[in-house]
Amino acid sequence: MNWIHATTAGLAVAVCTPAFADTAAIQSSTLLPDLVVTANRSEQSLDKVGASMTVLSRALLETQQATAIPEALAHTPGVSMTRNGGIGSPASVNIRGAEGHHTVVLIDGVKMNDPSVTQGNANFTNLLVGDIGRIEILRGAQSTLWGSQAIGGVLNIISAEPEAGFQGNLSAEAGSRGTRYLRGAVSGKEGRMNWRLAANRFDTDGLSQYSPGTEDDGFRNTTLSGRLGYEISDNLSLDLRTVRFSGTNDFDSYNGDSREYGNTDELVAYAGINLAALDGRLKNRLGYAYTKTDRQNFNPDRAIERTTFEAEGENRRLEYQGTMTFSETLSATFGAESERSRMQSRSPWDAATKPAFGTGKATQDSIYAQGQWSPLPQLNLTAGIRQDDHSTYGKNTVGQLAAAWTLNDGATTLRANRGQGFRAPGLYELYSDYGNLNLEPEAFDTWEVSVQQRITHRATVIATYFAREADNEIRYYGCSFGTTDPLCVVNGSTRWGYYANIQKTEAQGVELSLLASLTPNLDVTANYTWTDATNASGENTGKRLVNRPEHMANLSVDYRLSNGAAVGISARYSGEVFSNAANTTRTDSYALVDLRGSYPVSQNLEVYGRIENLFDEAYELVPNYGTPGRSLTGGVRVKF
Repeated sequence: MNWIHATTAGLAVAVCTPAFADTAAIQSSTLLPDLVVTANRSEQSLDKVGASMTVLSRALLETQQATAIPEALAHTPGVSMTRNGGIGSPASVNIRGAEGHHTVVLIDGVKMNDPSVTQGNANFTNLLVGDIGRIEILRGAQSTLWGSQAIGGVLNIISAEPEAGFQGNLSAEAGSRGTRYLRGAVSGKEGRMNWRLAANRFDTDGLSQYSPGTEDDGFRNTTLSGRLGYEISDNLSLDLRTVRFSGTNDFDSYNGDSREYGNTDELVAYAGINLAALDGRLKNRLGYAYTKTDRQNFNPDRAIERTTFEAEGENRRLEYQGTMTFSETLSATFGAESERSRMQSRSPWDAATKPAFGTGKATQDSIYAQGQWSPLPQLNLTAGIRQDDHSTYGKNTVGQLAAAWTLNDGATTLRANRGQGFRAPGLYELYSDYGNLNLEPEAFDTWEVSVQQRITHRATVIATYFAREADNEIRYYGCSFGTTDPLCVVNGSTRWGYYANIQKTEAQGVELSLLASLTPNLDVTANYTWTDATNASGENTGKRLVNRPEHMANLSVDYRLSNGAAVGISARYSGEVFSNAANTTRTDSYALVDLRGSYPVSQNLEVYGRIENLFDEAYELVPNYGTPGRSLTGGVRVKF
């Protein structure tokens, strides 16, 4: 289907079944806030942002009863996800057809991308919807403000904040496959101090990761988080935050059941000082961010060495950010960052002697500046530039231009965004057992245009066209038996493969969304995305990229009764994908339907439940990897 036909089909879907939350134009207890922080690294009105954004509020996440972040994201425009098995298995989130490692994942503004992971992407295994205040999804290249890897977009997971006095909440749920989820938090805000502590525990017996298998592969996760804010004076404040993830996931081999399992520990820490000057017009932030990930995989059935993989990745980042308001129509965001990354990894064979770690480190110093100017009250223009100085690849400069123009007394908003991206090869790609020191940086060029139109005071539609060109993309290259490729031979032994700059890619697509509050108690939302993501070089030129659905659609209906009870239904469709670069292996399309409901027993007590995959759809995200059938879950929420 060409893009014109796809657009026509998507409009039909949007008109017949109104669409998913992508704007704050219609106010509802479960929909979007007016202000966002990720687009310009400072609080800004959504109608002044030139890039495409979706915000999942805490109320919306609770209404949808989301458990894992990848599934919550998959209901939003332009986002697809894959997972090698059930919850707790390795997962990838792709925005607008880009690779998973082309998305920067932040927790409260701290970059989570792990340098010891295959291509430096974030680990979604432990990312559950725990003590989250909201998730901001910024689509398109955003390297100017967020640096290397922000090609497909940025996911900013923002934890819940203290609101007033002493408060607390507790939720507990249980369901199919021995699943238990317990979440709790307490917070306080009094005088100049605010604080919050939260803890989550998730356990499931799971399902067989190898789809024809019979042995369940479970997942256990514990997440602890805390934050402390203190106003030293009216213009000076201190901000401390930390999150600790600890998870254990069982998994199978590629062709059968296995008793293998892995342990992952992740630490995120941040300390910052905020200073306001010039009567509050100049806001300064000096921060230090630290992330560390430790991973180990084990095979209990090995005769000697049971460790099959171990790795450690670490990021240390010192950053300064300033925002200056020159006038009501002119402001700027600027800053400098210095990042130190290191990794080590090894994959021991079944022998008594472990191999040495493959180690690597890199430094990157960056400066950036972005200005926002409103030459007219309805027109907001943004221009930015960034220079990265990488210890291996030297200096690289990228820029971005964006515009948001509001017309017809706010009923119409036109947006345009043009951005460049740069990604230096990751440490694993350079220094692991499959590393290649001859790699070149990846380069990207993206643009988008969109129209947001309020149809009535209860309905708004958004249509976006996007395009991306990529050069020097890095992919894994497998070594064949008897090869004479010198990069396949290390110390006289042939290795399985290595990373190489072997690909150019192109992507274009259309995102259609409609948000409608048909009555004060009824929200109907949906979206449709057409994505044409293809190879643009080599023997697979013109072939679609692996695991990229051409068509995706979502529908959600929520109704609130007069007694406070609520019922809802969601449907998600993902089109067929190709499972290999040659496009000779297909994974079928699928459609999932979920039901949910909740009832407030009292002002502070609510019971809820859901049925996921209502029709017990048999489907695969990745060939030979299992997915859950029909699941039933019930729970309770308490606030105090």
